[in-house]
Amino acid sequence: MTDQQTVPLSVADNQHEILMQLEAIIFASESAVSLARLKEALQNQYSKPELRQLLQQLAMLQHGRSIELIETAEGFRFQVRAKYRNIITQVWPERPTRLSPTMLETMAVIAYHQPVTRADIEQIRGVSNNSQILRSLFDWNWIKESGFRELPGRPALLVTTPQFLNAFGLASLGQLPPLQDAKEAFMVLDAHAPKS
Repeated sequence: MTDQQTVPLSVADNQHEILMQLEAIIFASESAVSLARLKEALQNQYSKPELRQLLQQLAMLQHGRSIELIETAEGFRFQVRAKYRNIITQVWPERPTRLSPTMLETMAVIAYHQPVTRADIEQIRGVSNNSQILRSLFDWNWIKESGFRELPGRPALLVTTPQFLNAFGLASLGQLPPLQDAKEAFMVLDAHAPKS
């Protein structure tokens, strides 16, 4: 055999190469990578169910490592496992701090009761809204306006965005913790959410 000849890859080698390509794409991305984008990157050689199966295998390859592959509303990304977040905070203390209880409570009201108006939030929380909190949630693109309530003044209806789900490592609103302890649940989610 000459150096010019190539040996065809076995099925196992080919699958390993595809897994490594997926890993490289997701690792190199600054944000979550959608299934559609991964399919396109692999030149549509795989169906979405086949890609999901490959991504499950890739997630299994991360077992026992400090990072994990997760799916959020925006797609797939790697993140540091919760067990190692304290060391990351020690090394990079300038990373964002945890959200305040007031912000978490406001976010919980919006997430669990959407669509809601500002007045709805005040009524549910029992206190006046701090406009800075809502402004921050808008700035982070965690909430958006989605229509208006047919009342005098036509107040805007607020809903969560895929970026909100992504920030808390959720694929859908169905993964929110039970409503009875929403504020506490959001504190736990915030403690385990990846910080960027």
